[in-house]
Amino acid sequence: MSAPPDMSRRTFVLGTTATAAISAVGAKGSAGNGAELCNLTAVEAVAHMSQGSLTSERYAEALLARCQAAHGLNAFITLEPARVLEDARSRDRERLAGAKPGPLFGLPIPVKDSVNTRDYPTTAGTPALRHFRPKEDAPVVATLRTAGALVLGKTNLHELSYGWTSNNLAFGAVHNPYDTSRIPGGSSGGTAAAIAARLAPLGIAEDTEGSIRVPAAFCGIAGFRPTTGRYSTRGCVPISPLFDQVGPHARAVADLALFDSVAANDGQRLDAAPLKGVRLGVVRDYWFIDLDPEVLRLTELALARLKEAGAQIIDTQMPGLAALIELTTDAVQNHDVRVALARYLKEYGAGVDFETLVARASPDIQRVFRSDVLPGGANFVTEPVYAAARDQHLPALRGLYQDYFSRTGVAAMVFPTTLVAAPKIGEETRVSVGDRSLPFDVAVARNIAPGSTAGLAGLVLPVGLNRDGLPVSIEFDAPAGHDRAILALGLSAERALGSLPAPAS
Repeated sequence: MSAPPDMSRRTFVLGTTATAAISAVGAKGSAGNGAELCNLTAVEAVAHMSQGSLTSERYAEALLARCQAAHGLNAFITLEPARVLEDARSRDRERLAGAKPGPLFGLPIPVKDSVNTRDYPTTAGTPALRHFRPKEDAPVVATLRTAGALVLGKTNLHELSYGWTSNNLAFGAVHNPYDTSRIPGGSSGGTAAAIAARLAPLGIAEDTEGSIRVPAAFCGIAGFRPTTGRYSTRGCVPISPLFDQVGPHARAVADLALFDSVAANDGQRLDAAPLKGVRLGVVRDYWFIDLDPEVLRLTELALARLKEAGAQIIDTQMPGLAALIELTTDAVQNHDVRVALARYLKEYGAGVDFETLVARASPDIQRVFRSDVLPGGANFVTEPVYAAARDQHLPALRGLYQDYFSRTGVAAMVFPTTLVAAPKIGEETRVSVGDRSLPFDVAVARNIAPGSTAGLAGLVLPVGLNRDGLPVSIEFDAPAGHDRAILALGLSAERALGSLPAPAS
């Protein structure tokens, strides 16, 4: 179901959960009522607030109470309840005065703390930016506010977005709601943990090499990485302009579609695309190698469900993929970050230069930058190597994908998002996969790197809990520019795959 920007053109189908929640609004302060409100989807919550059957203030109160109860997850770096409640009251006053509600009316949205906000610090999770307050919102935040949204707070992340754990040594580790001894994934771990734990239904994340999709997978939620360039990334702490892309986390694909319709100003109607006859490609000699047995089991069950719903699962091949990823992904990021980050600090008046920022970063980040980013490091990317990656290997990779989709006729390729479920906090060098041991970055990032490097549209959906009660997810990658099509496919796939129980924590 789509949610175009014009509220008068939208019709929401309200679920029984929403109906039960709103019928109980009168009993303010009831824990049960608060829990029902926190279980609303963004589409449901906005519909009720727009109609006046739920005030924005009451909804914000429920989410803030949930945030307080779940403070041990450390999902937020900055959370200011008084500001949120005042913004909510302003929305209520606007509606009572006759203003037309926007498509995100009254919705509190957690924002990854690498995205500029005018009234909250933007720390990027690093000490040198602890007190940095940008003068204006990033365009994506400004767009959401114009549509009626509120900023719920700024979420914790892997420092400088340079990793997949969100074990932030400066602001504390983010904990996975399904098992607080485990990572939520990164770098957008705080947003993912918040959405999974029902602190909000929809949030802003960002993905350069998996930073939307890995946390979505580990926290059992839906994550959407749009085609690179679909939404503005201005005002976002960068790694590489070739790969960086803001995108949403949610618990329902309809909420991802709502976000996309606003952020991309795309009001075209979105209906669930029937799965019958849809061709989905599987490349087993890359994405299915070295999988944890439980990840493989649940992925195969998911493929069977999709097939039962009418999809055709097509075994395909993509020769040369691994070599091109090896030549492009790390080379581009490790080169571009020292240029793009320095430019960001100067452009937005952060009051600190690149060298000082790195010198004040946490020890783990300093080690990575000394090794991979700074001149003299063992993996420093020279200009000739970078030029080859950007001008030869990256176009070749994009061409490989174009040929793949044309040759196979698949609507999307499908694969397990990560090789493993969420590792434990501190387990960041090697992870156990059955009776083997794999490098952490291989287990977590191998499967997600190709899509973001090539700039594809990628959608992550949960498929079940493993025997340890941890989420496992699959990813659908579609050709660049097919964002609404992959979301439409996701609406149907979500029905076929089912939903996960809420985390007990």
